Amino acid sequence: MEGVEAYGFSAAMSGAFLLSSLLFAAVNRRLREPYMDEVFHVPQAQAYCQGRFLQWDPMITTPPGLYLLSVGVVKPAAWLFGWTGSVVCSTGMLRFINLLISAGNFYLLYLLLLKIHQKNKAVSGFQRILSSLTLATFPTLYFFTFLYYTDTGSVFFTLFAYLMCLYGNHKASALLGFCAFMFRQTNIVWTVFCAGNVVAEKLNEAWKTELLKKKDERISSMRTSFSDLTLITRFLIEYLVSPKNLITLIALTWPYIVLVTAFFGFVFVNGGIVVGDRSSHEACLHFPQLFYFLSFTLFFSFPHLLTPTKVRKFLQSLRRHRVQYILITAISLFLIWKFTYVHKYLLADNRHYTFYVWRKIFQRHELVKYVLVPAYIFAGWSFVDTIKSKSVFWILMYFVCLLSVTVPQKLLEFRYFILPFLIYRLNIPFPPVYRQLVELAFYIVVNAVTFYLFLNKTFQWPNSVEIQRFMW
Repeated sequence: MEGVEAYGFSAAMSGAFLLSSLLFAAVNRRLREPYMDEVFHVPQAQAYCQGRFLQWDPMITTPPGLYLLSVGVVKPAAWLFGWTGSVVCSTGMLRFINLLISAGNFYLLYLLLLKIHQKNKAVSGFQRILSSLTLATFPTLYFFTFLYYTDTGSVFFTLFAYLMCLYGNHKASALLGFCAFMFRQTNIVWTVFCAGNVVAEKLNEAWKTELLKKKDERISSMRTSFSDLTLITRFLIEYLVSPKNLITLIALTWPYIVLVTAFFGFVFVNGGIVVGDRSSHEACLHFPQLFYFLSFTLFFSFPHLLTPTKVRKFLQSLRRHRVQYILITAISLFLIWKFTYVHKYLLADNRHYTFYVWRKIFQRHELVKYVLVPAYIFAGWSFVDTIKSKSVFWILMYFVCLLSVTVPQKLLEFRYFILPFLIYRLNIPFPPVYRQLVELAFYIVVNAVTFYLFLNKTFQWPNSVEIQRFMW
């Protein structure tokens, strides 16, 4: 980081933290008591603060990483500053931990952009800082910075693990992956993603060597046409059946293998992936979750994905590959028909935006979910088009992880899309500055509307005196 860029980044990070602190104070003035899932998280953390580590609320479905970290931060701070009484592990203090972690997320996003795009000398320091600021204010993540939820810490340890993986420190990466798992079990998928980065890099090197041997200039390591995929599949089989290659890959990824093995041991002993209440978190093959994620990404990345040039290129691709798109459409319609699930929370809880998305769009008519297929296909094409600079092995590995982390979820919940979105967004080429500015302005507007509704447009349910608020 050069001098001017370092000062610029410090100013952006300090300014963002100051504004977030002011917003944090406003949220805590209006909302002093635990809200939504905080009614489970806050008492559990307070029990840990009091040394009752064997006490556990059966309604909590995630491991105790959030509470252990909270105790590790609050207790030394209380001793250092002489805090006593209710201020220690109060709701406001516990929420403040997430605000601190959000600053760490800002820094990690910057370091990841620096590492992933280090070969692109055309990228300026201003663009890196701007992208870091934009992603740090990503609305779905930014909102939960101000509540005592697991999302901020989950993102921090996952991004940290990814950064260590890119620097080749795989033992540290696996250890941080374990920390991420302690915040949310599904983060084990991103440990696999880190291992997959290593494997994809080795496969890409071997693939390029194979192409040089054959001197076949028509095939590119970046192309993903069906004819190329046949050759790539054959290459993968030949590479992976070689004991020498397998031993090399195991030697490179053994820290991740140990962690994934321990995870399967946990699932076996626990009798499932969910801790605590399992009745509302049943796994299923909910394939339309992929379509929802692509739509979510199109919405939040529209300056990069929804451009006249991309629409024109998509229509050209549509004309050239009509049979392939007809097949994709048929498969999409079938998946929607047979594998659409509607969770009871989605229909009943009118405090979440997903409730209104489902009611205003999907429940208008039975055919709406099928009519949206062309939009899903465009979103998917545009999504892949933006990461085509990555190797085909990286793309395949990312999509395997994306499917693994979204499809088993029965509940449509935007928080589940945070990590796959951030990893995607970190890996696309840097867009022009004006598009980055549009993206940042859009995020600021969405955040402003979200917090205005949350703080000011409260309502009450019939037969209940509790104040309800709109949120992600």
